[in-house]
Amino acid sequence: MSDSRRHVFLRAVRFADIDSQGHVNNVRFLDYLEDARLEMFHLDLHREGGEVFSGLVVARHEIDYRRPLTFRADPVRVESWVTEINPVKFVLAYEILDDETVFVRARSVLVAYDVEKARPRRLEQHELDYLERFHTTG
Repeated sequence: MSDSRRHVFLRAVRFADIDSQGHVNNVRFLDYLEDARLEMFHLDLHREGGEVFSGLVVARHEIDYRRPLTFRADPVRVESWVTEINPVKFVLAYEILDDETVFVRARSVLVAYDVEKARPRRLEQHELDYLERFHTTG
């Protein structure tokens, strides 16, 4: 059962994701995380006053492969939540799972980024407020 502070994204397992050993290739899981992250941060893309995030870059990924995921008709859930927030970066945690099995646990460190100046920047208050909606230690 999902925590209400987690963003839930349903991701179809595609034939193209499957490797020669019959399961989702480990590298493809990065695509699953990216798809969930993009949806999570574009939910309120055009809020009053502008975009939620004007720039983010991934500084690090950590992935713990728990169980092989094979092709299936039903999508898997990619649940995402924020575990740490500081003035310039935050940590996003993920689980790729179904009702019975956790296939992957992962973390990404994301850094606020000024695209025009090509350098890290401080998170703005509206960005911090948005992240707080998903902040939990669980």
